[in-house]
Amino acid sequence: MKKTLHIPWWEKILLTIIPPIVAGLMKLLCLTYRVVHVQGDRKAILKKHDGRAVFCTWHQRMFYHFHFFGSLHVTMMISASKDGEWAASIARLLGFKYVRGSTRKKNIDKGGKNAMEKLIDMVDQGESAGILVDGPTGPNRKVKIGAVLIAQKTGAPLLSEMWGCKSAWVLKSWDRHLIPKPFTKIYVIHSEPIYVPKDANREELEKIRLRLEKVMNEDVEKCDAYFYKNSSKS
Repeated sequence: MKKTLHIPWWEKILLTIIPPIVAGLMKLLCLTYRVVHVQGDRKAILKKHDGRAVFCTWHQRMFYHFHFFGSLHVTMMISASKDGEWAASIARLLGFKYVRGSTRKKNIDKGGKNAMEKLIDMVDQGESAGILVDGPTGPNRKVKIGAVLIAQKTGAPLLSEMWGCKSAWVLKSWDRHLIPKPFTKIYVIHSEPIYVPKDANREELEKIRLRLEKVMNEDVEKCDAYFYKNSSKS
């Protein structure tokens, strides 16, 4: 059975105070970054598909995506847990839309199936989805099938969205999460779309999943190599 989320009164007060501060600091930090290269034309791809796409990135590369995904009002899936309540509050202030739910754990319904259905409906209605395809807990840089299934059911293209930066803080988390330092340089890659046929069978879906994973890892390496290459020249 699905459990009702209980949030104590004092945490509700904190939820009205802290998220605006955090969201404001994140926006301010992102405004200091300098984008030195953009590969791919995201606007043209979105225009071709009536503004719909399934944007895919790694959990490690989440931070800078808050800047431009929020401005597109991308819809994301956020856990129905208490921690997810904090994430949802911040995401809303950054411009995101969201559905609540996460994968089933120990035979307990976390609302994942219902959230997936809502997300599919929103993409069908013209929205774009944003998926951390190896989240929420890994394994690191291994694509899970969810984004591929959303693309199959909606006809929206899969788009790998990746960035690298010259300097960043690296957190001691499962994904080695990156937070670009103030005023650093950013390199961005918008990949070419990957399409998923509506009649694709399980074997074909797995091939597409592996193809997306390959593209995303290649894009990460290219983004990071840009700064390694240029720093070695100086």
